[in-house]
Amino acid sequence: METIRFGTDGWRATLEEFTAPRVQMVGQAVATYLTDEGHDDPVVVGYDARETSRGFAEDLARVLCANGFDVLIPDRDRPTPLVAHAIVERDLAGGLAITASHNPPEYNGVKFIPEDGAPALPEVTDAIAERLAEPDPLPEDEHGSVREVDLMTPHAEAVRERVTDITGDDIDLSELTVAYDAMHGSGRGTTDAVLENGGASLECLRCERDPDFGGGAPEPAAENLEALIDLVTAEETAPELGIANDGDADRIAIVTPERGYLDENLFFAACYDYLLEDDAGSVVRSVSTTFLIDRVAEAHDEVVHEVPVGFKWVAKAMADHDALIGGEESGGFTVRGHVREKDGVLMALLAAAMHAEEPLDERVDRLLEAHGTVVQDKRSVACPDHEKARVLEDLEDEIPETVAGTAVEGVNTADGFKLQLADGSWLLVRPSGTEPVLRVYAEATDDDRVESLLEAGTALVEPLV
Repeated sequence: METIRFGTDGWRATLEEFTAPRVQMVGQAVATYLTDEGHDDPVVVGYDARETSRGFAEDLARVLCANGFDVLIPDRDRPTPLVAHAIVERDLAGGLAITASHNPPEYNGVKFIPEDGAPALPEVTDAIAERLAEPDPLPEDEHGSVREVDLMTPHAEAVRERVTDITGDDIDLSELTVAYDAMHGSGRGTTDAVLENGGASLECLRCERDPDFGGGAPEPAAENLEALIDLVTAEETAPELGIANDGDADRIAIVTPERGYLDENLFFAACYDYLLEDDAGSVVRSVSTTFLIDRVAEAHDEVVHEVPVGFKWVAKAMADHDALIGGEESGGFTVRGHVREKDGVLMALLAAAMHAEEPLDERVDRLLEAHGTVVQDKRSVACPDHEKARVLEDLEDEIPETVAGTAVEGVNTADGFKLQLADGSWLLVRPSGTEPVLRVYAEATDDDRVESLLEAGTALVEPLV
């Protein structure tokens, strides 16, 4: 079997590798780590909608209890951001979430969230990996207990309070109809409930639990949201806004009447622009996220902090710089004053509140008129995990002087290789932390230019794999 390895966002594997004994080893490692760090407060264990997730969560709970920890567990699958919020709100030692997020149903995964509610940094996951071992229970009279708790209500209240603080008024979505697509994941009964509580009328798609996610992956990409896009862009009786979450609802996708699927980069820029109307602060973005963020920041005399891909780095930079918002082009965001973990429920309510004040299409139009058109896309090149480091090492010797006819002016190596070109466009090659692929990203001013950059980047990488 493959070694248990904590990647960008925890350990994920197919169910051939992700087995109960191995999950129990992770539980023992976390219990040992927390004990060694002097923690004795309770631990929360959440899980997503997959068929096996509740059972794996119970496996973790039993191991933690046998090591003396009291364990809190929700009564049903809930979004990962609710687990992160519970850790902070209840002053817990930390938490675990059984989820493979957007991966297909044959996968599952587990992530550890420390006491600050932000994603675990490598020094923490490395320490846990070093402690992987078979369960080592204490005497029975020293065992902890397990109880079910409500994770939804406290989180919903915190989300509503934070968005109310941002908008400056009580949330009133009574004039808004929202189409919400849960993709059969854990956002159902959570994100839609928060929107309804704000007054919105809801049209729900795939809001029934299906552990197989309809036979696909709960990834809120445009090609997987055709029904939502058709509904919102229809000319008659259409909802004014479409919202979708991924499988564990820590990410968000937006659909608008004019654009259909709203590129996550444009949504990020619109959110930052909106927040800057009544507040000040820098922004954190990953290396794969649009330079449009930089242009919005520059217009407001603010600073951009660029970090490697992985929300753990976004969260760390947000704490280091007290940033107003942080996010990634994959649709994961959070804002200052909320838990430093990406939260698709929070962002759904914020998106609806923004749209109720001014249609998102109008705000995006204004941003592009002021700062120029930006187009971004990406491709994947298959690459086994054990080959990624070698390919990147080889790539270092193959960096060209020009890409698609334009000179390379700079190379950023914070995460893979980001080639900054003379015309303001860029090309990025980096290893995925969740799948056996290399990602090739490109950004430019039009689709044709992006396509040419992606072709050049793919041609550069494929011979090395």
